[in-house]
Amino acid sequence: MSQAKVLVAQGGGPTAVINQSLTGVVLEARKFRNVELVYGAYHGVSGIINEDFLDLTQETSHNLEMVANTPSSALGSTRDKPDLKYCQEIFKVLKAHDIGYFFYIGGNDSSDTVRIVSEEAAKAGYPLRCIHIPKTIDNDLVGNDHTPGFPSAARFVAQAFMGANLDNAALPGIYLAVVMGRHAGFLTAASALGKKFPEDGPHLIYLPERTFNTERFVADVKATYDRFGRCVIAASEGIHDENGTPIITTLANRIEKDAHGNVQLSGTGALADLLCEEIRNKLGIKRVRGDTLGYLQRSFMGCVSDVDQRESREVGEKAVQFAMWGNRDGSVAIKRTGFYSVDYLLLPLDAVAGKTRVMEDEFISTSGTDITDAFRLYLRPLLGSGMPDAYRLRLNKVTRILNP
Repeated sequence: MSQAKVLVAQGGGPTAVINQSLTGVVLEARKFRNVELVYGAYHGVSGIINEDFLDLTQETSHNLEMVANTPSSALGSTRDKPDLKYCQEIFKVLKAHDIGYFFYIGGNDSSDTVRIVSEEAAKAGYPLRCIHIPKTIDNDLVGNDHTPGFPSAARFVAQAFMGANLDNAALPGIYLAVVMGRHAGFLTAASALGKKFPEDGPHLIYLPERTFNTERFVADVKATYDRFGRCVIAASEGIHDENGTPIITTLANRIEKDAHGNVQLSGTGALADLLCEEIRNKLGIKRVRGDTLGYLQRSFMGCVSDVDQRESREVGEKAVQFAMWGNRDGSVAIKRTGFYSVDYLLLPLDAVAGKTRVMEDEFISTSGTDITDAFRLYLRPLLGSGMPDAYRLRLNKVTRILNP
């Protein structure tokens, strides 16, 4: 292709590093002589349909670098899940604006959108390169060792539970926090990376990869409380019973759903409250507290992995290079090549689109309520430099005199 325009968009939930990928695309694309203009779609695919574009060719490199270090989606995002008709409308807009390269930063749904648009362009004989750039804090894209956005969110979760454990040790009781993850438990499992001493919490971790039984849960909590005099619990929003029914639907009287008809698993804080109520009612423990980490996990400004930043930039740069030099469509994937180094591959779109990765069995303990050392070794290098440690006083107790 001679002269061509580039269009980049961001979709799905924001992350702490998604703008690194955006900046990587823009700066790398502007290096190529055949690139006439670089556009950004405002609010994802809905912005494409509405022809709501920003001319990023006019943006300064300095400001792009500042935006790169700022969490959340600078172009805005969308929860639209395009079907075939929607994607055909996207293609019409791309063709009308002479777009030659389409880059979409997002998760599973975004990869499927790119796949359909790519197929529509091929059927029409229109020269369009379509590249999906990975992003999701859930870490559930197949073909990837890990996905940009996950390491920073995992760092936040690990540090949040580190602090919650310290609080719980000072004023013992039951503490439970619900973490994002509808089908994959990677982010919830990250809660264990803040542990320093064997008796540190989280003492119990519940993941969607394992069946959740409410009675067994209460028994686990009691056993842990009897042992330590306290209990810290990490629970994924996607925990479900043996039939695959979300636990929130089995405990709640009224169920909320999102715009796509999915059960609202943790956005309301209901799941944490309901699980805490189970503990109070069945164990009679009064000091029981529940939290939902919610949106805080996604774009927390003070807790970003430098590894995540670097790799998020590189997937954006590699996407442009694959499109310009490889002349093929696909989904960029991160492959681990050492301890610790990575390389980037371009996978076929249909190998990623519409699929969900879950935690491998080797990462989950046989009890189903903890993670293994294999997971710790997998996650620790992704969290980046400067991870804090929580220390404690040594218990050099003085002999009692009045009450020996």
